[in-house]
Amino acid sequence: MSTKQQVAHELDSLSEGELEMVAEYVGYLKFRARMKRVPALDERQLAALYAEFAAEDRQFAEEGMSDYAGGLVKEDSP
Repeated sequence: MSTKQQVAHELDSLSEGELEMVAEYVGYLKFRARMKRVPALDERQLAALYAEFAAEDRQFAEEGMSDYAGGLVKEDSP
C-alpha cells in the first residue's frame, strides 16, 4: 500500500474535528513549502534601495513644504 493510500485509509476513520486539524496541518505544510521558495534578501541591495528611496522621500518632503507653508498662510489670512 502506498503512502497516499495509507493516508486516505486513515482519513476515512477520523472524526470531523480530527479532519479539521488535518486540514489545518496540510495548510501549514503548503505555507512552509512556499516559504522555502522565497529567495534570500541581499542586504547590500536592500541598503542601496533604502538610501535611494530615503533621498527621494526627503526631496518630495522638501518640495511639498513650500506648498504646505503657503496653505497655512492662506488659512490664516482673513
